[in-house]
Amino acid sequence: MKAQRATQAKTPNPRTDSADKIVGPAGRSSQAATGVNGSLRPTRAGKPILLGIPLSAALLTGCGSIGYPIEHYEALYTKTALETPAPDPAVVAHLDAARVNRGRYLVEIAGCGGCHTDGALIGEPNAARLLAGSHLGIAYTNPFRGALPGVAYPSNLTPDPRTGLGNWSDAQIAGAIRSGDVPSGPRHLIVMSWPLYQHMSDDDVNAIVMYLRSIPAIEHQVPNRVAPGTRAATPYIYFGVFRSGPALAIH
Repeated sequence: MKAQRATQAKTPNPRTDSADKIVGPAGRSSQAATGVNGSLRPTRAGKPILLGIPLSAALLTGCGSIGYPIEHYEALYTKTALETPAPDPAVVAHLDAARVNRGRYLVEIAGCGGCHTDGALIGEPNAARLLAGSHLGIAYTNPFRGALPGVAYPSNLTPDPRTGLGNWSDAQIAGAIRSGDVPSGPRHLIVMSWPLYQHMSDDDVNAIVMYLRSIPAIEHQVPNRVAPGTRAATPYIYFGVFRSGPALAIH
């Protein structure tokens, strides 16, 4: 498990840097193999962490002046490949071992741990909380519109009955994988790449469900989702793909 970090971002030069695309990871599918690349951490307390938006664009805020909405962030270039937790042998003894292994393989290559493990989003995964959810949130609204974005928190995927999937039915877990639906709360989780999983075969979905049933339960309560306009009590990151705006007119 390796992580690479750059602690200082390059400050864009308005006379040499163009207002090009502001681009981040297209989705968690791309994070599956390489982890998170091109994240930004705040350099001042109280600011959100901005993930996947390189400092390649400046925004015009007034005639003859250039404003940098992310000037107080530093770049973090992280590549985190996480191994999935091994199944509990006592549990596997009562399950189809081949299917459990298939599910473990699918969870690993899908990069589920890259979001659902504390710290993994910034290249600092907590090995004691693999797949047990993240207190680091993911903002799902435009980083340049509104100071208080909506924030979702990757859930605990272990079979803990209080904070994880222990009380979910197989159908509910399968529904979350294929459509982002959860038993309670908003449907269609925007920060989850369920559109990439919706055509997954029944055998593969069932294998993932069986694997998640087999791993050790970890009690870890993640924060509740924060609605747009509400201040989050914990740090969060941004990720996504943003279309470039008009070219800057430098005076």
